[in-house]
Amino acid sequence: MTTVALTFDDGPYPETTPGLLAALDGVRATFFLWGEHAAAHPGLVRDIAAAGHEIGNHSWTHPRLTGLDAGARDQEVRRTQDLLAELTGTRPVLFRPPYGDTDAAVASTIAAHGLTEVLWSVDTRDWDGAPADEIVAAAAAAEPGGVVLMHEGRPATLAAVPRILAGLAARGLRPGPVRG
Repeated sequence: MTTVALTFDDGPYPETTPGLLAALDGVRATFFLWGEHAAAHPGLVRDIAAAGHEIGNHSWTHPRLTGLDAGARDQEVRRTQDLLAELTGTRPVLFRPPYGDTDAAVASTIAAHGLTEVLWSVDTRDWDGAPADEIVAAAAAAEPGGVVLMHEGRPATLAAVPRILAGLAARGLRPGPVRG
């Protein structure tokens, strides 16, 4: 079976993260966590890690990193790295720039932290308010080895996940985390 990586950005959120973990039902995924949200909900970060999911860094305040100077960009990455390592006992190895906003300077910053940048091959547009049916349809376009972008904090995403899992299985594809 070939893997399709399922990724969830922007969490954790107390309103949706527990339901998302339940909907994944043991299927491992990658969660790119927003530092401020992780600081506000440390128990949820630990729950994600305890469920065996890969945890990636998604910056501290979710800015457009290409618009920051080197010091501010480094602080966005470093603060989140330090917090996630403290909460989980493991330093993240994956990084997703907010909005996919990246350039050589961003690449240099994350490399200095030992991080690998992860973008996506399928954008479900859940961030833009797509309903569950559209999220499922977008995820169905994922090819073997692809990376599906989804977001925590979206009830429609939560509703779509069981159908996405079923659709991948019907195509002989195995959902999983991004491999760092």
